[in-house]
Amino acid sequence: MNGMRSRNEAPSSQPKFSEPKFSGKGSRSSILEIDSWMPSRIEAISPLVDRLMLLIERAKCVPGAEFDVELAIREALGNAVVHGNQENPDKKVHIRCRCESANEVSIVVTDEGKGFDFLKILGNGLTADPADAHGHGIQLMRAYMDDVRFERGGSEVHMRKRLRARSSS
Repeated sequence: MNGMRSRNEAPSSQPKFSEPKFSGKGSRSSILEIDSWMPSRIEAISPLVDRLMLLIERAKCVPGAEFDVELAIREALGNAVVHGNQENPDKKVHIRCRCESANEVSIVVTDEGKGFDFLKILGNGLTADPADAHGHGIQLMRAYMDDVRFERGGSEVHMRKRLRARSSS
């Protein structure tokens, strides 16, 4: 199973995971790769994040920074479901996670929505209109992750968290 469903399958409220791939120590490839999808339903977010975080913790991708990663993933998935896919149960959210080493994790969340003007929101981390509630999740993702960028017109967010090597001074 590759973690994705075909368009002909009946929609399910449960996220689908491919089998996580773990590489041995000393390998130049990633130590953990996850490719998954979930239906555009708010209640599907927590089960997916809970399982994903267990795998990230077990792989020791970013020891001590799991809270930051979890918060950013929850925000990205929430934005994809609510704003991107408009909670349309016929649409899905795709998530890819890769631990490159014992100190870095990268996550890509893609929705099937039309995207958004992320440059408008990214100016100050919030929209220009204070009455508009959009942008707070993006601000949180940027605060907790080292790199956050949007592609595909805003329908795909790329996030990365890297632990810094501690200096011995």
